[in-house]
Amino acid sequence: MFRLESPKVTALIFRSGRMVVTGSKSTANLIKAVKKIVRVLLKHGVPITAKPRIQVQNIVASVSLGGEVLLEKVAFLLENTMYEPEQFPGLIYRMEDPHVVLLIFSSGKMVVTGAKSEEEVFLAVRNIFLKLKELGCLKETTSEEEILSEELEGLEGGRGRRKLTYKDFLF
Repeated sequence: MFRLESPKVTALIFRSGRMVVTGSKSTANLIKAVKKIVRVLLKHGVPITAKPRIQVQNIVASVSLGGEVLLEKVAFLLENTMYEPEQFPGLIYRMEDPHVVLLIFSSGKMVVTGAKSEEEVFLAVRNIFLKLKELGCLKETTSEEEILSEELEGLEGGRGRRKLTYKDFLF
């Protein structure tokens, strides 16, 4: 196990040459971390014969939808859901496009998992937000513009990228 403080990540390095890096807050930070780890390994005499190939397997993001979600209604109206409040307080929704899993809680908090890119996270959040509004399952407590702008600010990864706003999510 190899830990870096900046960027804050943990890496598992295997004899086969494979490495699993977790904890990165963005793709840009992941790339920085891999480069830093490779430099440390080279410095300590570990032979590295090829350029590292980075493949993102899973992005996890937390989101606030800005209002309460009527989970019973969502479970009834939306396909590919599982909601058993006696076992788990959140509704599990398996979204097909993009192919991600959402854990949606009645508080309006949500976890997106299984995304392969930050763009898939944005798309999933946009899709579920609009779908919940359309179905009448979202009791908003904050304006749509504030919600999406705040969440996108938190999700924004790399420097030099244009900040996404509420208007980016409108058709």
